[in-house]
Amino acid sequence: MGYQTDVSVKTVSDENASDDDRLVTAARPDTSATMANTTFAGGAARNVIVTTTGTGDNGKTCTITGTDLFGNAMTEVITSTSSAEAVAGTKLFLTVTAVECSAKYAANIKVGSGTLCADSVGSGARVRLKGMSITSGGTAGTISFINGTPESGSTLFTARTIGTANDVVDRTIPAEGLLFASGMTVSYTVDHADMMTFFFT
Repeated sequence: MGYQTDVSVKTVSDENASDDDRLVTAARPDTSATMANTTFAGGAARNVIVTTTGTGDNGKTCTITGTDLFGNAMTEVITSTSSAEAVAGTKLFLTVTAVECSAKYAANIKVGSGTLCADSVGSGARVRLKGMSITSGGTAGTISFINGTPESGSTLFTARTIGTANDVVDRTIPAEGLLFASGMTVSYTVDHADMMTFFFT
C-alpha cells in the first residue's frame, strides 16, 4: 500500500503582462460598455485600469462590477483625470461583468488589466498552510499572504522574492502549519514571482 497524505497542492502562475484593452477595446461608451472579455488571461484576479485618449474627461467615472476571489459581488469606481492617461484601480477582480460610464468620454477609452495579481488557495475554505515553493521572476518584490480577500482580509505575513528569474525558494512551516481561518489568498505584482506552489490542509 502506497503512502497517503491529506495535503492538497495549489500552483499559482500568472506571467501575463498588463493588457490595457482586455475588457473593453477602444470605444466611447456613454453608459454600458461592450465587454470584450469578462476574465483575465492568467485565470486569476487582476486590478483594472481605465485608459483615456482625450483631455476633456476629468471627473468622469467607470464603475467596474464583478466578483472577488471568493466569488462575492464587488464594485469599484475609477475616476479619470484631465490628461490622456491610464488610471489604475486597487481592487483585485476575478471576473468583471460590467463597466458603466458616468458620461460619454471625449475620445476613445480602453479598460483592461493592471499588474497587480492575486489568487486563492483552497477556494475560500479554512486552510492551514504547510509549505511553499516560490520561483522568482526577474524583479524582486513581495508576496502577501492574506487571511481572507485582499480587499477585506488581513495580511498574516509577507515573503520577498530574490529578483533572479527562475531561482527557487522552498519553505516548510513547522507543527500544524499557519491557519487561514477566513480562507487564504496571495497577492503580488507581475514578474515578482513566475510560479508559486502551496501545500495546505
